[in-house]
Amino acid sequence: MGLGCDLAQNVFGQHLARELLLKAVTDFVALEEPLKPLVLSFHGWTGTGKTYVSSLVVKHLYRDGSRSPYVHQFSPTLHFPHAERIEQYKDDLKRWIQGNLSNCARSIFLFDEMDKMHPGLIDVIVPFLGSSWVVYGTNYRKAIFIFVSNAGGEQINRVALEFWRTRKDREEMELRDLELAISKAVFDNPHHGFWQSQIIDEQLIDLIVPFLPLQRNHVKQCVRSELKQQGLLPQQNLLQSVTDSITYFPEEEQIFSSTGCKTVASRINFFL
Repeated sequence: MGLGCDLAQNVFGQHLARELLLKAVTDFVALEEPLKPLVLSFHGWTGTGKTYVSSLVVKHLYRDGSRSPYVHQFSPTLHFPHAERIEQYKDDLKRWIQGNLSNCARSIFLFDEMDKMHPGLIDVIVPFLGSSWVVYGTNYRKAIFIFVSNAGGEQINRVALEFWRTRKDREEMELRDLELAISKAVFDNPHHGFWQSQIIDEQLIDLIVPFLPLQRNHVKQCVRSELKQQGLLPQQNLLQSVTDSITYFPEEEQIFSSTGCKTVASRINFFL
């Protein structure tokens, strides 16, 4: 199954993410000599599929998926927890990326929870993101960097809600409807890892990928998919019970899931 098919069958309510990501990744890996690494920034509310979509990209690029030695994932709370050690983290991160790109130019680097990253830390990887041929003796232009963040989620939600209230088709939403709002929310936030970052100043991010808040029908699709994975029949009463057990917002209209599909798997057991 190709990446496009996997995204279409398993990622619900995210027409923008599916379209943008499929084109960006497909075009990039087809290049024998890309001009620079592919740098993506995922933004959206919790449970909307950012981490899951990252795993699908990894699955289709590497035979061993996330177990591949060429897939590297960083969490600020796990790998960079102490603000007073930021200089040590910078040295460690630079050497880690340099060493792994020496081993495999087609490596992928995933940075989770960028909204919790210490500002200033991520700039140490700036030399690896541009269009130079060689950095520290390593040809690195075939690498992929993905930054994942909840920041910008509220702004995306507001745009999605405005579309719903004005009876516009959700599928008509385009990147240009969201990009500026996301950029301001993320890059003007002094607590975000991209605060005053050279990555932003030098425009090294190739694509901002927005993840929209999920509606009830999308949650129901998630429930159906999870039941299938567990080998259970998608009985209508079970589908509805799990879907209805989730909290929705705004309080008056109850349109969007407050946790996306994040709690679906754990909730199913309560209704069996």
